[in-house]
Amino acid sequence: MTPSARLVCDSGARLLAEARFQHRRLSELPPDARPRTEDEAYACQDALVARLKEHYSGETIGYKIACTNPIAQELLHMKEPFRGRMLSSFCFESPASLETDHFFMRVIEAEFAFRMARDLPPASRPVPTEEIAEAVEGVLAGIEIVDSRFDDWTTVGAESLIADNACHAAWIRGKLERNWRGIDLGVQEVRLAVSGEVVQTGSGAAVLGHPLKALEWLVRHLHSRGATLGAGEYITTGVTTGIYMGQRGDRIRAEFGRVGGVDLELV
Repeated sequence: MTPSARLVCDSGARLLAEARFQHRRLSELPPDARPRTEDEAYACQDALVARLKEHYSGETIGYKIACTNPIAQELLHMKEPFRGRMLSSFCFESPASLETDHFFMRVIEAEFAFRMARDLPPASRPVPTEEIAEAVEGVLAGIEIVDSRFDDWTTVGAESLIADNACHAAWIRGKLERNWRGIDLGVQEVRLAVSGEVVQTGSGAAVLGHPLKALEWLVRHLHSRGATLGAGEYITTGVTTGIYMGQRGDRIRAEFGRVGGVDLELV
């Protein structure tokens, strides 16, 4: 990456970090701080994550995958997934109670997640799906809260969304289900209920046809960049239902059948 491109990425990361710390929104990144390519966008994301880790004293714990669902792809005008980093500072165990005003949008996404049992380093050949599955320790129910520093996240473009850590705001996780291989995640029904009333339904098929397909995409993506998916890392694979905008007072439960459930209250 050229020095001028590096300067753009660092400037964008600084503006996005300050927007988070000061809880304010941006109309867009200015031209001299806006990544123009995917490589620049992920470099900006890396610089932002470094600032977040320093500010919140957290560590990266894995990845979120965005735009694996046709609904999300249509909303954001994107044909391919992209990813962000998850941080321990924004990870909570179910049941969780979070302050509504910490977020701008509160997009509630019921998602299957995986925890890795061993490393998957870059290889000379594409890693088969079954080999990826064998490296998984277990599957979890989860809720990701998606938020954005931009006034209109649907129009700023892929590079800016990637730079903003793929709009990741928080993750609430359920219990790890290690005996998961007998569960067909592709047909497993998911229900999202608010204050006892089901408001969204879906299944693992919404996630590129099967949540393992999303994990396979992430492995290929990381390997193409010379990166390793590591043991102990979590990966949340994308929304399985329609999109629900959380409101103050909501008592939210996402149910994933045999995989378990997650509870979140917005206060």
